[in-house]
Amino acid sequence: MEHLPEALLLMVPGIGSLKQRRLVEYFGDAYAAWNAKGAELAQSHILNEKEVAGILSLRETLDPAELEKSWSRQGIGICGIDDPDYPALLRNIFDPPAVLFYRGRMTGDSLNLAVVGSRRGTPYGRNVARSFSEKLARFGVTVVSGAARGIDTAAHEGALTAGASTVAILGCGVDVAYPVENARLLDKIADSGCLISEYPPGTPPLPGQFPARNRIIAGMSVGVLVVEAAEKSGALITADFALNENREVYAIPGSVFSNTSRGVHRLIQQGARLIGGADELLEELGLSPFAAQARQPQSLSQDEKKVLAELSESEPIGLDELVMRLDMTASQLAVVLLQLEMSGCVEKFSGNRYGRVAKE
Repeated sequence: MEHLPEALLLMVPGIGSLKQRRLVEYFGDAYAAWNAKGAELAQSHILNEKEVAGILSLRETLDPAELEKSWSRQGIGICGIDDPDYPALLRNIFDPPAVLFYRGRMTGDSLNLAVVGSRRGTPYGRNVARSFSEKLARFGVTVVSGAARGIDTAAHEGALTAGASTVAILGCGVDVAYPVENARLLDKIADSGCLISEYPPGTPPLPGQFPARNRIIAGMSVGVLVVEAAEKSGALITADFALNENREVYAIPGSVFSNTSRGVHRLIQQGARLIGGADELLEELGLSPFAAQARQPQSLSQDEKKVLAELSESEPIGLDELVMRLDMTASQLAVVLLQLEMSGCVEKFSGNRYGRVAKE
């Protein structure tokens, strides 16, 4: 595994993504940091004594080759931030994970929408999450959620019902079934989509890890749909991350008598887009049933014309380069590119690259 040294550093208690990045910068690469002498680690002033001891102890007890074989047998992979399959939008957030552990198939160029909500979702909320996710999936949207009880579970189930892939971001290792009752669902997601975590395999589901994973849910998505959320809810944390990264926040209104709708109503008061139906959300994403019909160049929007003008018929261009060229966010650009692709104006290539379709 190319990124095994980065993974080994993350297995040391106390070393998270920030300290790992600092170690890599200080020593030049993760392999050098992992193999550094104790005195060299102490002189870096990045780790405390306990963390230095943790690296030295783990090096003595762990066989990296055996660990790599074990993870491979379980279908666990590691994706680095510079890999083509790393989620393109996530790469552009303030604090992107240096590596992601995954089970399933990573797709860095899919159009992702987060669907999140209360673990105590009502029958109404679960029905909305399931039906919306199924329809979104049928239009090519990849539903991203956290595999928690309630709304998250319903969102994943809806996408799977459509026969589509879905992505679950976990606050534990990708080999840990949490919640336990979702073990079968997690296996289904891994079979057709992907389970992703920034935490090494075997990491238990500790409470402090879930707010951090919410930034990944929001960061890899063009927007966040909040179905139900109490006034203090992890779904609201995800929405805050989305707003901080200039992503859209959509909200489903609920009953004024329901505690699980109070957080959603507060989002609407603060400017979240109220969504009254799945078709309305598809329209917001530029994916109405009519969007798939081929359009003539003169009917394209100004954003579509601007993006199309930057694309070549001979040399595909990566999403990151387009973000640098255009005055658009990565999330806005991803939506426009999907609209152009569905219109037959743009072709998507491997490595998250896009090219203009030649027209006679």
